[in-house]
Amino acid sequence: MSTRTLVVVGHGMAGHRLVEEVLAGDRDGGWRIVVLAEEPRPAYDRVALSSLLAGASAGDLALAGPDVLGDPRLRIRLRSPVTGVDRAAGTVTCADGSVVGYDALVLATGSRPFVPPVPGRELPGCFVYRTVEDIDAIRAAARPGRDAVVVGGGLLGLEAAGGLRRLGMRPHVVEMAPWLMAQQIDAGGGRVLARAIARLGVRVHCSTVLRGVEAGADGRAARVSLDDGTVLDAPLVVFSAGVRPRDDLAAPAGLARAERGGFLVDRWCRTADERIWAIGECAAVEGRCHGLAAPGLRMAETVARQLLGMAGEAFPGADTSARLKLLGVDVAGFGDAHARTGGAIEYVREDRRAGTYAKVVLARDGRTLLGGVLAGDTRAYPVLRALTGRELTAPPDALLTGAAAGS
Repeated sequence: MSTRTLVVVGHGMAGHRLVEEVLAGDRDGGWRIVVLAEEPRPAYDRVALSSLLAGASAGDLALAGPDVLGDPRLRIRLRSPVTGVDRAAGTVTCADGSVVGYDALVLATGSRPFVPPVPGRELPGCFVYRTVEDIDAIRAAARPGRDAVVVGGGLLGLEAAGGLRRLGMRPHVVEMAPWLMAQQIDAGGGRVLARAIARLGVRVHCSTVLRGVEAGADGRAARVSLDDGTVLDAPLVVFSAGVRPRDDLAAPAGLARAERGGFLVDRWCRTADERIWAIGECAAVEGRCHGLAAPGLRMAETVARQLLGMAGEAFPGADTSARLKLLGVDVAGFGDAHARTGGAIEYVREDRRAGTYAKVVLARDGRTLLGGVLAGDTRAYPVLRALTGRELTAPPDALLTGAAAGS
């Protein structure tokens, strides 16, 4: 059997999972894999980046062990960004001018941080929160006892704020939504979260956006202004306001993009070209991008099965349920956390003294659990998550009492 060449563009978490799955399943040696990576290091756990600010090393985050890196079927080229795809020839071109042929091509280019187009965003002292090198630069610039501003009150933004706090800085979080973690939890959960992290010294500014970053006498970032008129000291600014899919290769290669960006692929993560797939944050599955790690790993597994000629299901979509600990505060959201289903009923139990909030969302029948939110105490999450989509095993009040008690 002749050996075919699989080229993987990008070596992030999704790209690496694809490589692992193909190597593990390719028992006959039918594939030779070439990974073209832009970063200077092999794949690492990007979800755990914040641990670098708590004393972990880049090596602690590494995903590729010696068994994978030493596999003779695999070649990883670091610092080798791809600049073009020639579909007719079945080749990709790298920034150094080298050309690599492929029988199958998987685009795993990930995403780039979104930086609002405001004045001063490129001043020294402004950072994004995406790579090991970004974290190293933030750590080098941190000054204990000084203020810092994080733009973005989602998961990554709060992790950045927690990291800056561990470095001895006094972080502010600026979020345009009315509450923190607005995609995962509701207003009540966001309120509990904001109160809890405020007690830790993190100041929260919601329902406002960054208007600009101003320089000090030394030419570095010194303060930021918000559109509500607030001015904050900010010798260090971290932009963590979401990501955008890296789909730059689409247009030159004649590949379709989704309306909001990303390589347009079907439920099998395949583009209109039968030899090209896209996975991870750069892929718009049936038009929708998923900016989380878990869906990207599922996409990688879906494509690996196809490359190996194995039967399997299409990408099943993303489960947006999440249980997180942010700056020491437990929060969780699952199912229809925002009660968007027609006729949905919300039952809420909040204990301000204890700093806990629990909500379940029921269908119109008052018996079927659609979703919920927990903040301050998430011990009930496994039970509630398992009940989602099913009829309740207890009345809503009893269920919420149990959630508040952690039973």
